[in-house]
Amino acid sequence: MGKPTGFLDYKREESEALSPKERIKDFHEFHTPLSYEKQQLQGARCMDCGVPFCQYGQNIAGMTSGCPLNNLVPEWNDLVYHGNYEQAYIRLHKTSNFPEFTSRVCPALCEKACTNGVHSEPVSTKENERAIIEYAYEHGLAAARPPKVRTGKKVAVIGSGPSGLAVADQLNQRGHLVTVYERHDKVGGLLRYGIPNMKLEKSIIDRKIKVMQDEGITFVTNADVGASVKANSLTKDYDAVVLCCGASHPRDINAPGRDAKGIYFAVDFLTSTTKALDENAIPQGDYISAKGKDVIVIGGGDTGNDCVGTCMRHGAKSITQLEMMPCPPVERTASNSWPEWPRILKTDYGQEEAIAAFGHDPRIYQTTVKEYKKDKKGDLHSVVLVSLEAKKDEKTGRMNMVPIEGTEKEVPCQLVLIAAGFLGSEKYVTDAFKVSLDGRTNVEGKNGSHATSVNKVFTAGDMHTGQSLVVKAINEGRRCAREVDEFLMGYSNL
Repeated sequence: MGKPTGFLDYKREESEALSPKERIKDFHEFHTPLSYEKQQLQGARCMDCGVPFCQYGQNIAGMTSGCPLNNLVPEWNDLVYHGNYEQAYIRLHKTSNFPEFTSRVCPALCEKACTNGVHSEPVSTKENERAIIEYAYEHGLAAARPPKVRTGKKVAVIGSGPSGLAVADQLNQRGHLVTVYERHDKVGGLLRYGIPNMKLEKSIIDRKIKVMQDEGITFVTNADVGASVKANSLTKDYDAVVLCCGASHPRDINAPGRDAKGIYFAVDFLTSTTKALDENAIPQGDYISAKGKDVIVIGGGDTGNDCVGTCMRHGAKSITQLEMMPCPPVERTASNSWPEWPRILKTDYGQEEAIAAFGHDPRIYQTTVKEYKKDKKGDLHSVVLVSLEAKKDEKTGRMNMVPIEGTEKEVPCQLVLIAAGFLGSEKYVTDAFKVSLDGRTNVEGKNGSHATSVNKVFTAGDMHTGQSLVVKAINEGRRCAREVDEFLMGYSNL
């Protein structure tokens, strides 16, 4: 695949990013893609490795290695090298419903498993994917293609995040009549309100939703199923119902003073900014602002980094990001060999921006909040931090991070953003449909399937598996759609 000696002839080249101090002036995407001609040379770097772990997508040592969608990576890398972007899009679209999303927000599991990455730089597969899908839109290849035959079967999809959109897209192409219900004012779920604009411009979502509408999918917004929309009316009116409501119950960090004003969950903070932007470069109107404030972000994952990047654009006075676990190594250890997911230190865009602005990494490891302190008005004014160490629980044998007495330190803080992950599905939705849950409050599938304990009700995405990646949610949606199709038709060609 690609040019036999391409990985020797060409160095990895990525799209150029604006400098950290420049890009924090607005909320726009900040990478300038390579030309299609230069991108071809990146496709040439895909070697004929024999065993393409880039498209493997299965767990190795408890972590996913390669693309969960099993994208035909070597095939379309080769087509990019030869300049055949049209055929590359056809091969990409065969396994991926939304490359316009994954090419922007996916952590590129394919690249982490690339054979080139063992001794050199991996193929820039993620940017090759973006070049393919943008070429497809520019040349009319990604235009609406409504199904020619309808089955007459009606399906309701609850939630318009990546899994819900994937279910809807697949079942609509099969010919079923699909209606997607979204509780927010706009479609997109996590894609719209959990991922900031600088990672995924909302016009990219709107572009794809317009295509899906033209293909026959109906979207109903401001429809809170389980509250304003009754669950039993949907199970009565539709031949199948698919729950794709995400793992939207956030994990809290409880400590004395938790009721102080100025403490928010990360997704509420990010949603506030996204709604306030409304196509402008600077937020407008009422929103949760970090401007001029000392900010503490609790949580070191992607969402925590997104909070850091958003606070930088607000104009925060200072930003500190707390991570409970120890700092990962800079390079792979002997116990974390390729093609396992590399458990190494990653400095993302938000942290890069904080380093450029403040002169130091905002992250503090093995630390959490012991107390939130408020003034007489109830406003947060500082937090007490405490260091953590790993200790074995004698009863369970598990290692837990526990506070170290005497390491407390009070720091000024007027805004805390909790990005500590999610605990599972929201109770009012699962109660409304009366579906069975597992021990983590995820909706349980019968015998490992996507069918729930309730007849003709299915589930997919984070609501089924727990918090995960966008690319995994899309894969979940595709697999669930096949099961729904078999349920409706007795067989499936999806």
